[in-house]
Amino acid sequence: MVRLLAIAVTSALLFQDPKVPPAPQAPKAPASDENAPPKEPEEAPVEWTCPMDPDVKEKGPGRCPRCKMALVPGIPDPLEYPVSIQTDPKVPKPNQDTKLTLWVTNPKTGKQETKFQVVHEKLYHLFLVSQDLKHFVHEHPLPVDGSKFVLDFKFPAAGYWRALSDFYPEAATPQMIANSIFVPGPGFKMEVPKPRPDLAPQKADNISVSLTMEPKEPIAGLKTLMFFKIEPGDGLEEYLGAWGHMLAASWDSVDMIHNHPFIADGGPNVQFNMIFPRAGVYRVWVQFQRKGVVNTVAFNVPVGELK
Repeated sequence: MVRLLAIAVTSALLFQDPKVPPAPQAPKAPASDENAPPKEPEEAPVEWTCPMDPDVKEKGPGRCPRCKMALVPGIPDPLEYPVSIQTDPKVPKPNQDTKLTLWVTNPKTGKQETKFQVVHEKLYHLFLVSQDLKHFVHEHPLPVDGSKFVLDFKFPAAGYWRALSDFYPEAATPQMIANSIFVPGPGFKMEVPKPRPDLAPQKADNISVSLTMEPKEPIAGLKTLMFFKIEPGDGLEEYLGAWGHMLAASWDSVDMIHNHPFIADGGPNVQFNMIFPRAGVYRVWVQFQRKGVVNTVAFNVPVGELK
C-alpha cells in the first residue's frame, strides 16, 4: 500500500509540467500629463524664390542673380491678367502718330489693376513686332490716371502687329500678355511669313554679335544653350537692370518669349538658355548696351523636331 502510494507520488512529480519563468515585461511609458499643452509642429524653412525665374531659390531674401528682381517668400498661384489696348485714331495707319492706351484687368475683381511692381527699372514693358518680323521695338508706356499706360508711337509699316506686355501686378506673378493690332495700308496681307535661317554675325550701332548654340540644331521642347559673343567687349553696361534682353518670336507670331541671360558678368560672352516650344524658324532679337548705346541685333534660328 505504501509502495503504491510512493509510486503514484513519484509518477506525479515526473510528469508535472516544469515551471516556465514569466516573460519580461516592457517598461511602462510614463503617464502623460493630460494638462500639458500640445506641441506645435515645426515650421518648414521659408524658401525665397525669384518671381520671374522660379528655378532660382535661396534660403533668405536677396536678388535674383539673373534678372536682379527681389526674391519673394513663396509665389502665388499664377493667374492671367488680361490687357486691353485702345488706339487713337481707332484705325491706325503706317507712319501716322498713334496713341496707344493700355490697361490691365484684375481677374479676381474684374476691375482695372492699379498696383504694379517695378520690373527691370520700369512699371511696363511693351514689345511690338510686325507680321513680317522685320520690325521690332521695346518701349515703356507711361502710367496715367492711376490705372492706365500710354505710348505715342508710329507704326513703320502696315500689317498685323503683335504687342507683348510685360508687367508685374502687386500680389500676383509677372505677366507676359500678347495682343494683336491691325494696321491697314499698302502691302497689308494676312499671310504667315517664311523666314529663312540666318545665324551669321550681326552688326549694330557700336558692336557686332556672333551666336553659337548647343546643340547646334535646337530641338523643340528641349533646352538650347545660346552663346553670344560681343565685339568689342569693352564698355559693356547693364541695360534696364540686366546684361541683356532677348525676345524670341515664332515664324507665325504665336509664340513670344522674353528672356534674360543665364550667365553674364559684364564681359563679352553672354549665355541665354531657351526652350523653343515648336519646330520652325524663330526670329530672336537680343539687346546689349555699350557706352550708353542700346544695340539690337536679330538672328533667324531654325528649330527641329525630336526624331
